[in-house]
Amino acid sequence: MKRSFFFIVFLIPLCALGAQQITRFAVVDLAKVYSGFQTDSRALKEWEDKSAKVQAEVDKRTAEIQNLIGQKAQAELGNNDSQMKYLDDEITRKTEALKIYYEVETKKLEDQKNRLASSSDFVNSVYNELRIVAESEGYSMVLNLRENRSILWYSQAIDITDKVIANLKAKAGR
Repeated sequence: MKRSFFFIVFLIPLCALGAQQITRFAVVDLAKVYSGFQTDSRALKEWEDKSAKVQAEVDKRTAEIQNLIGQKAQAELGNNDSQMKYLDDEITRKTEALKIYYEVETKKLEDQKNRLASSSDFVNSVYNELRIVAESEGYSMVLNLRENRSILWYSQAIDITDKVIANLKAKAGR
């Protein structure tokens, strides 16, 4: 009788603990998936070209500003107040123009990238592959690493980004 009481009191709760499911989380970098999968896409190539042109223009304008700063330093050494004032105004004007250019072009690039990532067929295939990888790995939830600002730390062991990219490429025959 004591044995059966012991069995009921201690062993059944242990079985119940084993039956509880542990929630497992995974993270994925959707931006990396989008860019990793669409490397042969014409639209993505156009985006990359536009991005390179914007960066080249930013570099060019930055070099111009640096040159003006150097000229201003020379004018300071020569005590040329009118030249220093002119160069200071030019530096301010060009710096502000560069800031505006950078903000506008970055916004355009982000909008174009978001349009690329939101093509319905591609998005559906990505989410389907996310589901397949998550279920096969035993994850209950997958969080987007870039858009979830509440993720403060994660282990690389739960990052399924590369698996999703590899599976998508395999299905696309690449």
